[in-house]
Amino acid sequence: MTKSIHVVIIDYPNALQSAVHGLRELFLLANKIITENQLDMQFTIKLLQPDSVLGSMNRSDIVILPPNLDGCYYIKPQPELLQYINEVHQAGCILCSACSGAFILAHTGLLDNRTVTTHWQLENSFSEQFPKVSLNIESLLINDGDIISAGGLMSWVDLGLEIVAQFSKPHIMRALGKYLIVDTGKREQRYYGSFTPKYNHGNKQVLQVQHYIQSNYSQTLSIKILAALACMSERTFLRQFTSATMLKPIQYIQKVRVQKACELLESTSQSFEQIALNIGYDDANSFRKVFIKIIGLSPSAFKARFV
Repeated sequence: MTKSIHVVIIDYPNALQSAVHGLRELFLLANKIITENQLDMQFTIKLLQPDSVLGSMNRSDIVILPPNLDGCYYIKPQPELLQYINEVHQAGCILCSACSGAFILAHTGLLDNRTVTTHWQLENSFSEQFPKVSLNIESLLINDGDIISAGGLMSWVDLGLEIVAQFSKPHIMRALGKYLIVDTGKREQRYYGSFTPKYNHGNKQVLQVQHYIQSNYSQTLSIKILAALACMSERTFLRQFTSATMLKPIQYIQKVRVQKACELLESTSQSFEQIALNIGYDDANSFRKVFIKIIGLSPSAFKARFV
């Protein structure tokens, strides 16, 4: 007897339709490969809108919340959907989100004290709204057993492949990836992100320092210099800067410099050694270590992937 894996995709208002229908088609293509490999299982896919979820409490193994295209439904989802998500989770369903779909999951309270990911541009708003949730914005996908989250707008593809691998066989997922011509190798969201500093924190002295760093990132930037610029003691400056930006000053400066290095790698023919010198590092090897730590790729691997 063929085993059915019941997948429910929530088609909420302004959900990304390419993800909603793309996921459905991804599972249908997986079914063909599963049949060719003579496995006794199939994915059964159902699209549900929030207005009809409570009338559809049939068995579901997986519930997926796709990315958002427009509007703000994901910021304030209706209670009926949240109730449905809680009920199916209590019944043993695996909950999945892609991009801003993580906001809907977080509204249920089920993500408290759990680690998830979402789109890197949503990091600040997510952290402010859900302080009890541990956010790992560098990861493209986090499989935490009963909750699977994916980061970017197109990460629904990675999410779909992860589900296929988990519920069928890894070689089925790889065969599906080859058919779709999609990279099934390990990737991280930080490969694709860019540093967007937080400026709307309301601390004018810290904001002044941020603007100074942005204009003088290639200069020597010590805590002493920055604290004096903010008219604070070093201890007070460290506390207020970290509270406002969510980063220690040295981490902030490193991210600004790495962002500039990425831009130069993509737009110029300068060597990494030249770039390191131009953005304030005398020791290119030291900066290479910082670059790898933040981006997850060596400068040469970054250039090979994106240039």
